[in-house]
Amino acid sequence: MPTISPPADPRIIVALDVPRPADALALAARLSPDRCGVKVGKELFVAGGPDTVRALIDRGFRVFLDLKFHDIPNTVAGACAAATRLGVWMLNVHASGGTAMLEAARRAVDDTPSPAGRPLLVAVTVLTSLDDAALRAVGIDVPAATQVMRLARLAAQSRLDGVVCSAEEAAMLRGALGSAFRLVTPGIRPAGSTTHDQARIVTPAAAIASGADHLVIGRSITHAPDPLAALDAIHQSLGAVV
Repeated sequence: MPTISPPADPRIIVALDVPRPADALALAARLSPDRCGVKVGKELFVAGGPDTVRALIDRGFRVFLDLKFHDIPNTVAGACAAATRLGVWMLNVHASGGTAMLEAARRAVDDTPSPAGRPLLVAVTVLTSLDDAALRAVGIDVPAATQVMRLARLAAQSRLDGVVCSAEEAAMLRGALGSAFRLVTPGIRPAGSTTHDQARIVTPAAAIASGADHLVIGRSITHAPDPLAALDAIHQSLGAVV
């Protein structure tokens, strides 16, 4: 059982985007659940399955299960129910799955008992690897910001807790959808970091100033010689130690 009480809503979520469960647990051992949440994505989940998630929860971490469910409503509802039973803190679906899918996901999360209480359910809008040209290539002939707003409104109307979006759209969404709607922002890089495969990125301080609630940060922390020191430096850049 956890020996440390994690923050109810960690501002920083460290992306454990590694290929092996042992690598993820080794990274987690160099962090602290009172300083951050952690994200488990597709690669790690396929490699380690629910046992890796349980191990992180047992170590006291709030876990964001980043599997981006996108399928017919019944299938997504079943996946969301399974994630809820697992005890994750947050999970996500693709907003582009449509209203019926989003509402089925919401009902599944609401109706399924969880050892950690009802998780946050957020919807992916436009991946931060996509810019306007990439969207046009797949037939979406509006700017990324327009598509993000369209999908975020759909998520809000379907009673989801928030969305995953670029921090570039955070101020726009905050103004349109209110203070209670959660904004989870990947593509965050401290000043001076490389961009890697992200097209739309900002610094942690700029993301928070724009209205983001939760910052997903990976390589800037996980590839640092001292991940906990890198995490603390980001907290300090935000003017608060959480």
